[in-house]
Amino acid sequence: MARQCIASMLALALLLGAFAAIPTGVQAIGVCYGVNGDNLPSASDVVKLYQSNGINLMRIYFADTNALNALSGSNIGVIMDVPNTDLSSLASDPSAAATWVKSNVQAFPGVNFKYIAVGNEVSGGDTNNILPAMKNVNSALSNAGLGKIKVSTAVQSGVTQGYPPSQGSFSQSYMAPIAQYLQSTGAPLLCNVYPYFSYTGNEAQIALSYALFTSPGTVVQDGSNAYQNLFDALVDTFVSALENAGAGNVGVVVSESGWPSAGGDAATPGNAQTYNQNLINHVGKGTPKRPGAIETYIFAMFNEDKKTGAETERHFGLFNPDKSPAYSINFS
Repeated sequence: MARQCIASMLALALLLGAFAAIPTGVQAIGVCYGVNGDNLPSASDVVKLYQSNGINLMRIYFADTNALNALSGSNIGVIMDVPNTDLSSLASDPSAAATWVKSNVQAFPGVNFKYIAVGNEVSGGDTNNILPAMKNVNSALSNAGLGKIKVSTAVQSGVTQGYPPSQGSFSQSYMAPIAQYLQSTGAPLLCNVYPYFSYTGNEAQIALSYALFTSPGTVVQDGSNAYQNLFDALVDTFVSALENAGAGNVGVVVSESGWPSAGGDAATPGNAQTYNQNLINHVGKGTPKRPGAIETYIFAMFNEDKKTGAETERHFGLFNPDKSPAYSINFS
């Protein structure tokens, strides 16, 4: 995660909000599995922990051999990242993409790969490598008979602008060609959505309850769409941006969302539990622009004490390294 504050005009404008009635059924919830921590469980124990909690989707941030071996035969759906450091070589050399696919995808036929994320919150000049790398990886998968695995990239809310959500557009010029390519391949855009950072960047304008799904009434009325929480507004800004880029058929997968339990403003176990439980309960309903379940991955499975950056970075985990819950969460 690029830990930059998403304190844009969008976040400023998305003021207070309200909590929508939520369904009892939970669909399409995954958890991101990072390994930047001390004394974490073995990969095989992690897969068992996912299974025992009914978590059927996982995101991993590189081709982690231990995780891939443990996932084999589990039927857990997987997002696997191509690290940002690999984009240049994969963009410039189709044979490098073929080698990457052979070593990291074909070598693990028992893994249920859903998506390959070509880069995560890529910035600077590396953004020029995203689309050619996506194309080369997609071709390599197709040539290997693995065309059912969709290729995308993971982006954060800072690539969008506009308020209300219906006025959302991409603020970065490289995004429209990516969106149009996704439409041509039928792949979704992977979106990292963090109401926490929007809230902490604009505490004077955004109510904590809006970010936590707990406000009592609708505030943002956007045409026929009523927004009762910041998560929906951020997701639908992505949806509008895709529409405005000529890619309105592209789906949105929330590839990261979460709340820290320590280390910063409003970062408490209580708030983290409230956000993540409400997120789990909410995403089966979808958003005002996209009703229906929205595939969502909570960041993250474990607190990772080796992560760099702000102190909050080390406190996003649902579980402690000893596999005990950081706080109570019900996935069922």
